[in-house]
Amino acid sequence: MVVVTAEPINPAKAYGMINTESTGSVLLHYAVVKPLAGEGGTTSYIDFTANNDTKAELQEIADRLCTEHTVSDILLMRRTGRLGLGDIISLVAVSSPNSEDAFEACKKGLGCIRKIKNIIKVEVCD
Repeated sequence: MVVVTAEPINPAKAYGMINTESTGSVLLHYAVVKPLAGEGGTTSYIDFTANNDTKAELQEIADRLCTEHTVSDILLMRRTGRLGLGDIISLVAVSSPNSEDAFEACKKGLGCIRKIKNIIKVEVCD
């Protein structure tokens, strides 16, 4: 499942959205707004805007992860709007019969979600 939302990502709800039947491992990774900007300032906030079809791009990533790894379910969530320090930007959640596939799929999903093309990021620093 994939979700693009302007609403805050709720960790408890996200766990409830992923299929955990017949799994031995569930892994959730949250990316959050960090205080140090890439160019040396302190981040005040980041504006994220979905461009084109972000949901379709996320679905392609989820489909690829399901093909390449033994997983029971994958949930990719991406936030849009103005996010402050500590706000959750994205979530990669994977359930799998084994921890090795859960970790590998989550790691690969995180790398892919960080590079999606249909999100415009504007970081504002102090």
